[in-house]
Amino acid sequence: MSSALMQNYGTRELKFDHGEGSYLFTKEGERYLDFGMGIAVNSLGHCNPKLIDALTLQSKRLWHTSNLYNIEAGEELAAKLVANTFADRVFFCNSGTEAIECGFKAIRRYFHDKGLSQRNRIISMTGAFHGRSLAAIASAANPAHCEGFIVGDPGFDQAEFGNIDSLKALISENTAAIVIEPVQGEGGITVASSKYLKAVRELCDSHDILLMFDEVQCGIARTGSLYAYQQLGVSPDLLASAKGLGGGFPIGACLAIEKVALALAPGSHGSTFGGNPLATAVGNAVLDELIDDIFLSNVRDMGAYFKKELELLVERFPTLLCEVRGLGLMLGLYCLTDAGQLIARLQNHKLLVVKAGANSIRLLPALNVSKEEVDSALEILTKALIEIENN
Repeated sequence: MSSALMQNYGTRELKFDHGEGSYLFTKEGERYLDFGMGIAVNSLGHCNPKLIDALTLQSKRLWHTSNLYNIEAGEELAAKLVANTFADRVFFCNSGTEAIECGFKAIRRYFHDKGLSQRNRIISMTGAFHGRSLAAIASAANPAHCEGFIVGDPGFDQAEFGNIDSLKALISENTAAIVIEPVQGEGGITVASSKYLKAVRELCDSHDILLMFDEVQCGIARTGSLYAYQQLGVSPDLLASAKGLGGGFPIGACLAIEKVALALAPGSHGSTFGGNPLATAVGNAVLDELIDDIFLSNVRDMGAYFKKELELLVERFPTLLCEVRGLGLMLGLYCLTDAGQLIARLQNHKLLVVKAGANSIRLLPALNVSKEEVDSALEILTKALIEIENN
């Protein structure tokens, strides 16, 4: 039977019936070790009991009211995010792209309200990915994503990621902000150095430019701190968050300092479903787990162990692999062999991973993954690499 779905995702043969922890199961009972986790979304694995309890309880009380009314769970979640980050205010939406859009609108409205409407250009980075809306693809400027969609000048400039001189050369009297992923995901797992981010922050301060971090993928404890910026020692003015925040339930958030948040005055922005009782109830349950110091320490320890073992695989297979990058449990394995071929072989051996740019694969296990599950993934990786080497 042909699918009634639009074909933007292509043909997808593999389907799953249920999940538990780090595993997905087909109707036939085949078990797959999931080291993609919905592209870093299922932060606590599949069907985590605490998230099930939070969602079940809320579903029996109240699903949706709209933001015409006060939503208690949303107030609680916003307060937790503010207490554990740089931010003073939070806007809830449904996805990372929407969080990015909110940030871009706040940036432009902030300067408009100051009587500086000409300050409307935003500088992004090469290798970036900020989502699939028109503004998001325009900012990342990936030709494959922009073709047939972007018409005219959308108001974004692009600097070379990690190159402060490239960034300096683009700053003009029209520059409003700089947007950066502290750890790039889609373009290949690339970590911005603390030195570089500090130089960017100084540049923003000296030119009265706002700094926005996109932590949609690298946030929510993925790198071993609640947000990656907290390890890298540089605070932004705005931050986009999503993916792992709902542990699989759709929710996004735009965090901002007070002066920028004030630009979004009543009526200036909104989201019908954003921050509804179901989403924020689950978000609270996720955050309650992740802000625990012992939990975060375990993410860092498990990530360090996994990265070290992957580096040993690079040494063992120097004609197939070349580098491991990342922080915590957001790791990229850079390939000399075809990454797509390796992903296919891993899937044949019941290990699921995610492709990224620069011929790399992303390894994004659940944040509560066990050492035994990491070892199982390493065993499958080794087996697949031996097969490719022998062929």
